[in-house]
Amino acid sequence: MQVEYATDLVFRSAATLGPLYEQLTRESVLSVKAEQIASFLGRQITPQLAQELGSQFSTRIEGTCIKHRFGHASVKMYDKFGRVLRIETTTNDVSFFKHHRKVEHRQGPPTRALGAVKKSIYSLIDLREILFGCNRRYLEHLSALNDFSAGVRALERLTKPRRVDDKTVKGINFFDAVDNALLHALQDPRVNIAGIRRADLLPLLEQLSPARLSRQLRRLRDIGVIKRVAGTYRYYLTRIGRSATAALCHLTDSVLIPALI
Repeated sequence: MQVEYATDLVFRSAATLGPLYEQLTRESVLSVKAEQIASFLGRQITPQLAQELGSQFSTRIEGTCIKHRFGHASVKMYDKFGRVLRIETTTNDVSFFKHHRKVEHRQGPPTRALGAVKKSIYSLIDLREILFGCNRRYLEHLSALNDFSAGVRALERLTKPRRVDDKTVKGINFFDAVDNALLHALQDPRVNIAGIRRADLLPLLEQLSPARLSRQLRRLRDIGVIKRVAGTYRYYLTRIGRSATAALCHLTDSVLIPALI
């Protein structure tokens, strides 16, 4: 009568799954429509069912679980132990699903046709394929959603304090005047060609003394924003450093300043 089938995706760490799961739940709430829920479960919304959708279909977050319900069946997604993304299809009435099987008729010989799944242990093999298909269709939908989890991890890496050589290194504050000016100075295209020296930055950062600028450059190295060219005192932006400086300029010039006018 009742059955459930789960598909688990195991991640290397909770730090990888956490931001991704948060993004997927948000996007699922906003993007999944009634027609898509029906297609996940292998059904179509007919005019007869359209009047029942208000009471039988709901999308809601229950703790850390998001569930899409349609009739007696539902498909849900939740994180298990912080490292497993589980997609699970359940039903309280297996006859909700249909498949091609031998159908007995009151008159005439039996034929092979599309019929409801029987409430029998012999239906388990077919139910496995049907429910796995529901999970797979839901996963295909999730794979098409925007994934900003890498950006969330990069932001945490840049802004959170970290321990380096028994010292606490402060993260970047995009709204701090010193950090803002330093990142804008590193946005110079020359940095990506031949690197930049502390002497090149001093004229652009008059509020910083040479000693303080050296400490700031060391901090950016520890965070991973810049790297030093081996055997020289020239620095260049890393990949995450280029993204950070570009994001800062976009945030300041295209969002904050126009919003304050």
